[in-house]
Amino acid sequence: MKIEILKENLKSGLSVVERIIGKNASLPILDNVLMGVEDSFLSLVSTNLETTIKLWILTKIIKKGSVVVPAKFLSSLISTLPNEKVLMEAKDQNLLIECDTIKTQVQGFNTEEFPIIPEFKNEDVVQVDNKSFCWGLSQIINIPTPSQSRPEISGIYLAFSKNTVKLAATDSFRLAEKNITLASPVTKDFALILPQRPAAELVHILGEREGALTMYISRNQVMFELGMKEVKHPQVQITSRLLEGEYPNYQEIIPTKFKTSATVKRDEFFNLVKTASLFSNKTNEVKIKVIPEKQSVEIFAKSAEVGESRAGLAAKTTGEHIEVSFNHKYILEGLANIKSSEVIFDISKEEGPCMLRPVGDASYIYVVMPIKSI
Repeated sequence: MKIEILKENLKSGLSVVERIIGKNASLPILDNVLMGVEDSFLSLVSTNLETTIKLWILTKIIKKGSVVVPAKFLSSLISTLPNEKVLMEAKDQNLLIECDTIKTQVQGFNTEEFPIIPEFKNEDVVQVDNKSFCWGLSQIINIPTPSQSRPEISGIYLAFSKNTVKLAATDSFRLAEKNITLASPVTKDFALILPQRPAAELVHILGEREGALTMYISRNQVMFELGMKEVKHPQVQITSRLLEGEYPNYQEIIPTKFKTSATVKRDEFFNLVKTASLFSNKTNEVKIKVIPEKQSVEIFAKSAEVGESRAGLAAKTTGEHIEVSFNHKYILEGLANIKSSEVIFDISKEEGPCMLRPVGDASYIYVVMPIKSI
């Protein structure tokens, strides 16, 4: 392999593929990146066996071939080079790098030791707007928590039906659901459970990129592919294994009737809950009281060690006078995932599930369970 590439393009590509790489004592080959030449592109591949990232960079090809070298070391080295063209050549298992007056040699590994990249056959293919999908993922990505007894709720649930994909996540204390329109309808209903970490990488890597995101879905893995703008060729592919198991029927706990509803300014509500959180007790308790006769919401917290906080804000309210206690972290995280200027806060009953949803956007709901006041 021998290529000539701009330093900034190489640095940008390496910063993507090295995201999933960590020190692996049992399989040190996973600490490396596979670099190869395909047509007019340099391809970069990394994997941790759960997730695989493959990225292509349009570059000047002098000679075909491939090489495996330490990813983070190479990334650090490239970052130190001048902003000039970089000449890279694979010799034996080593990578020779020249840039301006600098000449280096990086020791590599046998390319045959690098894990085989998954291939997709007889898969379902789905297309969706990339930014919409990544934004939807970002609204629910922090909710799942690792669970050995219930591994299925450790991931993100994707349910495809007609022209919609539902994204859902829960940790048993709260739940979020986001509906996203597909580019074209699916021919059959199906669902999958995507592990949390690959989902987070999708948001980090692809979140700001324009274009159509294509999903290739097989029985035990999924590949997300974003194409290039300039030419008809993939730009990035992110492949992940899928979690096994049956996702719980979460829709059963989504309340459909409410005792009380309050529409409030999102930023003001968020700031007042955050202030109250400083005075919360060991259970992170913050009390939220809806007062329909005053068209207001009151937020209260008290701690024997710190003191107490009480604040009110104007609200458009319907229903009964009610007071419910919540873990302030769950309320703040729900509000952080809503970008509308106003939110609707629905309370089903004192100890029943409550809901936050953005005004003007029916595609997203956030359900949170109250806690018992102490």
